[in-house]
Amino acid sequence: MTEQTPEISYLRVPQRDEVPEGVTRLWDKSEEAFGFVPNVFRAQAVNGDQFLAWWNYFNLLVNKEGHLTNAERELIAVVVSGINRCTYCTISHGAALRQFTGDTVTADLVSVNWRQADLSPREAAIAEYAELLTRAPDEVTREDLEPLREVGMDDHQIMEVVQVIGMFNMTNRVATALGFIPNEEYHSHAR
Repeated sequence: MTEQTPEISYLRVPQRDEVPEGVTRLWDKSEEAFGFVPNVFRAQAVNGDQFLAWWNYFNLLVNKEGHLTNAERELIAVVVSGINRCTYCTISHGAALRQFTGDTVTADLVSVNWRQADLSPREAAIAEYAELLTRAPDEVTREDLEPLREVGMDDHQIMEVVQVIGMFNMTNRVATALGFIPNEEYHSHAR
């Protein structure tokens, strides 16, 4: 992990001996689980404690059992990231969406234009709300939640939809502002 080619961030990426122990433990777990350390983990570690705080919330929202399915959370990630043109998150979460759905065509279409994908009514309602909250947060009203309720979503699920949308809008800003480059492994994952 001492090599740093190619450049994965506009900022200098810290080496293992420069980050808190919690960061190195996460890097090691990632290497064991995926066979690589996601570049976003390496690039954000420049501020190790802030990275770990972000990771704890991100992990809670996206990776732990919650009120949405993994595929629904990844759908949100890809819709938001595609709209924001966040290369890192669109590619990495597109890989996760392919994995959780087993559908490469839909995942690829969602990353460019979710309206062209063959989504269920529930998925389409989630995608539409994700787009609205991403593009025009100042225009969102109570009535905009109705399509989510009409497809059977309860308050817990709606709260999680909103939180995941918010997380990806924030994460997209960080990844794009600092030029994070996705790991090559994501391009072929679950294809």
